[in-house]
Amino acid sequence: MVPAVGKLIASIISPKESVEAVSSVIVPKNIMATGLWTKDQIKLAFHLYCQLPYGRIHGRNPEIIALAKVIGRTSDAVAMKMLNIASLDPAITSTGRAGLNNASALDRAVWDEFQSDWERLAVECQLLRQQLGENAVADSEPESEVLSAEDFTGETRQVLATQRIKQHFFRRAVLSSYRGRCCMSGLTDSRLLIASHIVPWSSDKANRLNPSNGLCLSAIHDRAFDKGLISLTDDWRVVLSDDLRTRDEAFVQAIFLPLENHQIEIPERFRPEPVFLAHHRTEIFLGSSIS
Repeated sequence: MVPAVGKLIASIISPKESVEAVSSVIVPKNIMATGLWTKDQIKLAFHLYCQLPYGRIHGRNPEIIALAKVIGRTSDAVAMKMLNIASLDPAITSTGRAGLNNASALDRAVWDEFQSDWERLAVECQLLRQQLGENAVADSEPESEVLSAEDFTGETRQVLATQRIKQHFFRRAVLSSYRGRCCMSGLTDSRLLIASHIVPWSSDKANRLNPSNGLCLSAIHDRAFDKGLISLTDDWRVVLSDDLRTRDEAFVQAIFLPLENHQIEIPERFRPEPVFLAHHRTEIFLGSSIS
């Protein structure tokens, strides 16, 4: 049963593409350079920047210390580079926080490269870190443990390993942006939180790992959002479907009805893009008679 399920998943998620992505990457000879920052070093700094809450970007953070060690930089230098990157982030600068205002042209190039291909770069950076002796994904908390790469061999195992890398990056990026809180209920127990896609994974390959295509939701709110029972306006206010609003059930009245027209907790980075929200309202949301 499990091997058959694994083969089915592998066929759905383009094994050729995934196997190519999971192949070993070549560690650049200058990854340990101590002079000017290299592109690969900046990629690794950006990769970690996406996964840490903004308030934890400092030289004492253990994850920053670990990255600094493998690329031959000081932890303070890595933290400063991440704050350079923050100065390019409109979600940061729009709140009056400036980061460090001396981002380089190479910083901007890496920012633009990630924005155009989140999936490839997330996998590339994680594999590079593994080549450098780290394996952060092994300690991650997957949202589903139904299938594990260890249950398979060969191509199917590689496909599932790549999927786990992608899910790990997206989950950490989304949850850190929302400060580890469900943006509708305020729940903070990570065991009950989902990095929910606004546009479904299968519908938009280019934005599968784009954190702006994600919401941090509790399991019940994620399910309601996924099934079109709730949606969001362009200014991030909750809309209830008529189907949900008219249910005469105590649970619905206690959990969902109070959310109507309330604005979600806005993430400190990677705010939901209006184009993704519009797609959800038109393609997934069941509809509401209240405009």
